[in-house]
Amino acid sequence: MQVGEWRVVWVPDPGGWGPLSEAVLGVRDLPRAVVGLGLQAGDPAFVAPDFTVDLDLLEFVRSNDFRWLERETKRNYATDIRLLLDFLWSRGVPWREASARDLADYRAWRCRAPENPRRISGAKWNREAAAFTKLFRWAGVSPLPVDVSRREDRAAHAVSSRVSWLTPRTWGLWSNIGLRGHTRSGAAALDWASRAELRNTSFVQLLLSSGLRRQEGASLLTFEVPSQRLRSGRYLHGRVAGAVTRSKRDRTFYAGVDAVGQVEAYVQSERAWAVQRAQDQGRYDRLPLVRRLTSVSRGQDPVVRWQEPDGTVGRQRLGGLGWRERQWLFVDGPDGLEPAWLWLTEQGTPMPPEQWNGVFREANLRCERVLLAAEEREVGRGFRTAEVRGKTPYATPHACRHSFALYMLIVLNQLMEARFGLTAADRRDFALLFGDPWFLVKTLLGHADVETTKRHYLSPVAHLQLESILAAADDSAGASPGRVEDLDEVFSRLARETSGIQDVDTLVDKLPRDRR
Repeated sequence: MQVGEWRVVWVPDPGGWGPLSEAVLGVRDLPRAVVGLGLQAGDPAFVAPDFTVDLDLLEFVRSNDFRWLERETKRNYATDIRLLLDFLWSRGVPWREASARDLADYRAWRCRAPENPRRISGAKWNREAAAFTKLFRWAGVSPLPVDVSRREDRAAHAVSSRVSWLTPRTWGLWSNIGLRGHTRSGAAALDWASRAELRNTSFVQLLLSSGLRRQEGASLLTFEVPSQRLRSGRYLHGRVAGAVTRSKRDRTFYAGVDAVGQVEAYVQSERAWAVQRAQDQGRYDRLPLVRRLTSVSRGQDPVVRWQEPDGTVGRQRLGGLGWRERQWLFVDGPDGLEPAWLWLTEQGTPMPPEQWNGVFREANLRCERVLLAAEEREVGRGFRTAEVRGKTPYATPHACRHSFALYMLIVLNQLMEARFGLTAADRRDFALLFGDPWFLVKTLLGHADVETTKRHYLSPVAHLQLESILAAADDSAGASPGRVEDLDEVFSRLARETSGIQDVDTLVDKLPRDRR
């Protein structure tokens, strides 16, 4: 049996190679050689345990089957394939000779084996099976050892385990402790120092207010911050570029006035200081690629034009610019060039979307340090009791989107049933004319199918019959028609009656004295 691990080496972005000697791997100009091979930034190269690059897998990466995948999908698929390669290598089986029995054994280990401490969900297996199917089909392996289109090779009733909701009050607790450095009592910690506090809190509030995905919100340019108010004045609307969305279609998004106000405060303070420091240090002059915007057209489908330092000019639809291209765009500021990219690092350079995961991770860890005892923190999160897990909120960028969906569903149900005082028959007629709350939330999230909204975001509470939980007070309770129930109480009750919703009322203990 051969022992060892496969490795994946990723092609860096332009300017991300770092210092290279004159002859790395016997190649004088490695970046140019990689481009000559037809590899792109973000592409993987699979290195076998014997330190050789698998040329067949390199051909797969360069093929049309893999080349046109989204960069995040490439990373996910390559990671999944690497784990399978390790399994097959341990059996002494070349990956091109893998059998259906090999894949069945691998699936059993990944999904069901009690000895495996890191078993995966059905949804995760289906993603892995899609990656393997693509690889084996490209390689012409016959019969296919796994085929995601076969029912027996898919996990039945796979539901994403990543759905996570926090109620508005719990988001407040998480933000105050994790992002603002507050103590348990709500006071500012004496040792707290963060030059990115306003940036981080503004980003979270924007996602919570709009339901944008991490990449959608993280890829905004300064002139794409919503500025047009709706008639009510409480919300503003803007456009998110199709190139940064999952559906690849431009769409309108809505954000609350308060959330946009926080973003504007960040632009005028923290962001302006970061830009000034970067300009003083000449940081923008050393970037490998700078495109100075010369114009942005108006209308429903704006076009941006730019010029590069060597005089090269270019143009593209604003909605057609992916997030990497957006990081290269600069505008003329009062003191020189500055990024058009909205969210900047402390060094004043564009902050990649995946870097927000680290911001959330650090905030979660700080919540644990503040809210858990030392002995409770020593136990890994996956092995903690429900009682301990319930003492501290845990958030991810996508949890903002989940929470937005839940909040909007509750508000829309409240409006439909309480404010308008509709009977069951009236609600059916209203839904036929304007769409029910599920349909409206689906539109806000940018889903193509309302069933996606129900299945991936709100299925854990479907069995609770939300229409009765969220309706105005029951007539038998003596409530007057049209009374809107307190939303904090609705969220608290919903959190008590179902799993997956974090609310401060479900914390095991009241927040006691500070633990520093």
